[in-house]
Amino acid sequence: MPQTILDSFDVTDKVVVITGGGGELCGAMAVALGSIGAKVAVLDINRGKAEKTAETIEKSGGTAMARACDVLDTEDLEACHESVRSCWGRVDMLIPGAGGNDPRGTTDLEFMGTGIQLADPPQDFFDLDLDGFRYVFDLNFLSVFLTVRTFSRSMVEQGKGSIVNISSMSALTPLTKIAAYSAAKAAVSNFTQWLAVHFSRTGVRVNALAPGFFMTEQLRFLHVDQKTGELSERARNAIAHTPMGRYGNPEDLLGAVIWLLSDASAFVTGIVVPVDGGFSAYTI
Repeated sequence: MPQTILDSFDVTDKVVVITGGGGELCGAMAVALGSIGAKVAVLDINRGKAEKTAETIEKSGGTAMARACDVLDTEDLEACHESVRSCWGRVDMLIPGAGGNDPRGTTDLEFMGTGIQLADPPQDFFDLDLDGFRYVFDLNFLSVFLTVRTFSRSMVEQGKGSIVNISSMSALTPLTKIAAYSAAKAAVSNFTQWLAVHFSRTGVRVNALAPGFFMTEQLRFLHVDQKTGELSERARNAIAHTPMGRYGNPEDLLGAVIWLLSDASAFVTGIVVPVDGGFSAYTI
């Protein structure tokens, strides 16, 4: 038993694997975990970005490794799993955070049938590209399934582990336009609950974070006018419906992720935690 409540948050020498670790949000998680003593395996399809995150951790005195990994390639995932276990002997925690969006899985308008006649009509539901839709869904959901299936085996074998998936506000109430992304994130939330029950007697806990609006590279193509650099109408609507009145910063996720990964949440499994500035609580 921990001596104090603060001891239950201790992740010193725990091995955490983070996919999408070269990105803004998961990169911040990786650096934070490294700064408090975890050994961090940073996986990203872009090896350079993974190495940059790992270097930041090491420069601050932490322990990290960087690996290139395609989270939709089972052989890549297995190779990374073996690499982590060969180096550190175990996997204690997992954040399968790789994901993203693509205009091919997104409609141009919120509503169909507005009566607007354009020479170059906007993309609607019937125009969505099958390959694009599949790409977004697979990147955001199938990758979570494959990553968890690969790395959770070590946790089940050792009888303890913690997994934190990355869901979205769009899983709770689907946001307009982003059809494929919303469907995939809803699947992540559902899978989180299913797996939490399935693993409940193995010692492995499964939870998820549902971030609100964070101004990342993935969000900019919908929220920032590419010509003027100003916030789009959609962006202004998002802020207007966020009671705290701002976008989230990567640091806003860190307390929740450390709580869910650590023994401080030892009796918590199967939940999806909104980190959204009140977005999910607000109506008119």
